[in-house]
Amino acid sequence: MSSRISFPDLAFAVFLIAVGALALALSSDLSAGSAGSMGPGYVPRALAILIILIGAGMAARALLAARERLPGVALRPLALIGISVALFALLLPRAGLALTSFAVVLCAGFAATDARLRENALLAVGLAAFAVALFVLGLGLPIRIWPW
Repeated sequence: MSSRISFPDLAFAVFLIAVGALALALSSDLSAGSAGSMGPGYVPRALAILIILIGAGMAARALLAARERLPGVALRPLALIGISVALFALLLPRAGLALTSFAVVLCAGFAATDARLRENALLAVGLAAFAVALFVLGLGLPIRIWPW
């Protein structure tokens, strides 16, 4: 039977079931009510059950699919995305939104193997400007733009 398992699909199915179970557990304190009089826990529980059912369906399909192995883990993208998240947390209070956004996008852009410095830098400038325009100018959030 193990020769007919699609392990990537099975792994994702297990992930969906776990997320649905966690959501179901976290919404257990909320009253569900009924379909006519929905409580605050009605929709979260319904979505959690739907996610679990989708995961179970994917698991059944994975057990019947052609054999497929899990792909290897690429360490470069994993490391650079993790570093980008850490950069955001460390730089935002000190460097401001513009420089932090630039650094994070530049770092995360090199997770791709075909990344080019010029294209990455232009994207970082554009997304930093967009972040400032959206969060500070558009939404009026009290975030420093520059370190000074």
